[in-house]
Amino acid sequence: MTSGNGGEFTFAISGRIALDNLSVVLSEIHGILERLTPSKLSIDLSGLEYLDSAGALALVQLENATKEKSIPFAFVNMTEKTRGIMDLLDRDALMKTPLMEKRGVASIIEQVGEETARFFNDFVQLVTFLGELLSALTYSLLHPRQVRWDEVLFHMKRAGVDGLPIVGFINFLLGFVIGIMAAVHLVQSAFGIYLGSMVAIAMVKEFGPIMTAIVVAGRTGSAFAATIGTMAVNEEINALMTMGFDPIKFLAVPRILAVILVVPLLTLYADFLGVLGGLIVGVIDLDLAPYVYFKQIQHDLTVYDVAVSVVKTAVFAVIIAGVGCQRGFQVKGGAEGVGTTTTSAAVTAIFLVIVVDAIIAEAARFLY
Repeated sequence: MTSGNGGEFTFAISGRIALDNLSVVLSEIHGILERLTPSKLSIDLSGLEYLDSAGALALVQLENATKEKSIPFAFVNMTEKTRGIMDLLDRDALMKTPLMEKRGVASIIEQVGEETARFFNDFVQLVTFLGELLSALTYSLLHPRQVRWDEVLFHMKRAGVDGLPIVGFINFLLGFVIGIMAAVHLVQSAFGIYLGSMVAIAMVKEFGPIMTAIVVAGRTGSAFAATIGTMAVNEEINALMTMGFDPIKFLAVPRILAVILVVPLLTLYADFLGVLGGLIVGVIDLDLAPYVYFKQIQHDLTVYDVAVSVVKTAVFAVIIAGVGCQRGFQVKGGAEGVGTTTTSAAVTAIFLVIVVDAIIAEAARFLY
């Protein structure tokens, strides 16, 4: 450092200013400036051997900070190489005020308001998409030759056949657990003969459709969101629109039809395995004959119960596939956006399935 007349100071920097030693250099310069109050400050860069972009940004920030204190500032003896690196920075952009001001911590009321507005906005988008989807489905059913049936069969295999093991295993264990819990009370009341009815009604009316829908939402709904979301990130959907294809009819309709056809069959399969799980408990713990077990089910389980279960699962199928496709079309932000949307598709579908199940259960109670 050298000083001139009238409190004019010149810093001579030599060596290198890079990211690895930036904090040391800046702390030394700011320490000197805090002890001195120059009327003019100059930075001599003639001895500077190496400067990277981080060092250049630090020098510009030092210049701006000095000028804010109304101290004249200048770089002197700058080499062409150093000038070229310094010119890479857009100084005007560094001085501009950000378009979005940094916000402090929002209050609870603000957070609740923002989340409520986001929820209703998301709900409106979902309902709008489901309306477009139902319109596309109606058109496709009226023009079946325009449906990509090979894609429908492909997704039926992925959603149905590939899901048989996990759906069957979960519902078998669920029926087994229901049977154990029911057997404890039925033995005490000497009504063990009704075990089959309890397991069958519980599985057919509620647990079978719900558990199947949850598994399909986790497997198939999230897979739809991930696949379509990846296409959106890669701009393949824009390419389809450019070629004149409707993305909903081309991508969503085959997936919706596949899930609508598969989920009711999966549910009946799940109900049957759940009943078998209860049968094992009845045979082992209650010494029930299989004939008595199934005869009681035949007596208490009505065709209406099975019909309501099948219709309910078809509605669940539309919700699961529709939410998965809608979330996929919304993806933005690359791989991170795909991951976030995939999780959102599964969670939203499961939530809506449970809400719709409660509505259908209440409606069925009045119609029964």
